[in-house]
Amino acid sequence: MILDQIFLQRDKEKSKSYQKDKTSEKPMRSIVKALSWRLVGTLDTLFVSYLLTGEWLLATSIASIDFLTKLILYFAHERIWNKINWGKTAS
Repeated sequence: MILDQIFLQRDKEKSKSYQKDKTSEKPMRSIVKALSWRLVGTLDTLFVSYLLTGEWLLATSIASIDFLTKLILYFAHERIWNKINWGKTAS
């Protein structure tokens, strides 16, 4: 009976913790989102750069620089927005 209460209380605490986390993203999620979005964006930049320049080497250079700078900017943008409560639903 006592053990049941201990486990029940622990499950309630885990549930509350989980609900709290649903309104906030962990940094690793932001990193994965940034990487996946940058992959899409970089492919777009690569093809547009190639269409404009006609050179794959130059297009690859442009896309590589674009990938790094926008990855960093996107991550910072996500982390800042994660701290803003506007538009988040309260549990």
